[in-house]
Amino acid sequence: MTRKLFVGIVIVVVVAGALAAVKTMQIRTMMAFGASFAPPPETISSAVAHEEKWPETLPAVGSVSAAQGVLVSPEIAGTVSEIAFDSGATVKQGDLLVRLNTASEAAQLQAAEAQVELARLNAERARQLRADKTVSQSELDTAEATLKQAQANAESIRATIDKKTIRAPFAGRLGLRLVNLGEQVEAGKAIVSLQSPSPMFVDFSLPQQNLSQLATGLKVLATTDAYPGKKFEGAVAAINPDLDTASRSLRVRAQFANTDELLHGGMFVQVEVILPDEKPALVIPSTALLSAPYGDSIFVINTPTNAASTNLVVQQKFIRTGRSYGDFVSVESGLKAGEKVATAGIFKLRSGMAVIENNELVPPASETPTPPNN
Repeated sequence: MTRKLFVGIVIVVVVAGALAAVKTMQIRTMMAFGASFAPPPETISSAVAHEEKWPETLPAVGSVSAAQGVLVSPEIAGTVSEIAFDSGATVKQGDLLVRLNTASEAAQLQAAEAQVELARLNAERARQLRADKTVSQSELDTAEATLKQAQANAESIRATIDKKTIRAPFAGRLGLRLVNLGEQVEAGKAIVSLQSPSPMFVDFSLPQQNLSQLATGLKVLATTDAYPGKKFEGAVAAINPDLDTASRSLRVRAQFANTDELLHGGMFVQVEVILPDEKPALVIPSTALLSAPYGDSIFVINTPTNAASTNLVVQQKFIRTGRSYGDFVSVESGLKAGEKVATAGIFKLRSGMAVIENNELVPPASETPTPPNN
């Protein structure tokens, strides 16, 4: 019995040892395969970092305002008797907007005109009598003064009627109507906003160290998130003669034609003042950038160090970027001219990975991009 048990134990140990040996060989084989396994190369597009001369710019943040804009309001109080415009309408200078009730003034004007007519007849009669020396000069002077006073009273009433007839002070586009028919409005109460859509001003501030670089007539480009990809072109129209004492900044105003009426008062825009001097810049397509909280990086394409491999490899590098211009971005440090960088497919790359270049399907980068759906 003891011998059978011993033999059984020996058999179990031998089988277990054989299984362990087989499993060890399998694991070693898998490890060797994993160490020698190379993933297939990724397909990317590429571009060569090169130097260009870019115009020097002064960036700023600006606010749009109309060259002519006003809240139309009455000079005197009254009741709205007629509204002659629709919200958002385009009007010409002198177009009727609102008429206030002038019934009492109209009656007063009739009485005043009657007084004028009576005073005119008395003055003419006095002139004739004075020519015959029938009345004294003082009586003629009194009649003349009475006529002038009556005419002035009539003109005062007409002026009141004119003030209750509110017209567009200039051509432009109206905003939302703020009064209703029959409403009693006080002097100065806003009736409607009137803005001239063209031209438009953009006001912005620049540090005082840029004062020597500024001059009227310099080209200004403006962009806004309301119209992605679109650039508005204007020019410096005026420079404030004094600086802000708190921030030591200089107020600048640029004028834009705005013929398409896309800019509206109160809009927030990014502006760039284009200076006449150009500076060299090392540029790459902006699609080559891999942005992260710890910095921007790119993948540089290198020839393989292994002589047995024919595939290109990529190496990640961290860079410091500068200005953007169209589809390009300038590199301040971390890259040299002539180095080739990956521009598409960068999110699936890592350092040391093999790649294959294919630039046939990627649209070329441009300094003046015009996307088909912008």
